Amino acid sequence: MTRIIAGFAGSLTLKVPSAGTRPTSDRVREAIFSALEARDAIDGMRVLDLYAGSGALALEAISRGAASAVLVEKSFAAVQVCKANAALVAGRAGRGERPSIQIIGKPATSYLSSALDTFDLVFIDPPYEVGGLELDHVLEGLVPRLAPDAVVALERSSRTPAPAWPAGLALDKVSRYGETAVYWLDPETPDSRSG
Repeated sequence: MTRIIAGFAGSLTLKVPSAGTRPTSDRVREAIFSALEARDAIDGMRVLDLYAGSGALALEAISRGAASAVLVEKSFAAVQVCKANAALVAGRAGRGERPSIQIIGKPATSYLSSALDTFDLVFIDPPYEVGGLELDHVLEGLVPRLAPDAVVALERSSRTPAPAWPAGLALDKVSRYGETAVYWLDPETPDSRSG
């Protein structure tokens, strides 16, 4: 069972696609959001959720005060689940506080190649079978879409090698939770390159 952990939609149970996605466990999601709250990286942020699946990561951020979220998912069935979950979360918001949630039904690379918005907080949680080459393209396409102080959380299997970081993204740290590794990335500035 996947649920919203905290915020105005806390304890709300979310629908999960029947196949093709790998929802982030509540334990890992709680750890991710504890780290984000410690960095003050949720409230008022513009969120992008690539490989959204059920939308749990972006919708958790909305519940905890993010200003807006774009959920990108190529699976038609998962898009329908994201829409249903977004409606459930939006229904829990207070009067006059309708959160801005947009669901895009296309592959992550396709979305990034045409996107114009910039984002403060990005979740990338691809199925483990997504290969390194696709992930390289996604990370390269993401760089111009990041706000200067953006935070990127990338989930991968702890058994797979670390991705190659493109110019414009720097690894901050890696957190491991059993089978899951979370790579924390920041936009690379000219100052951080010279160090």
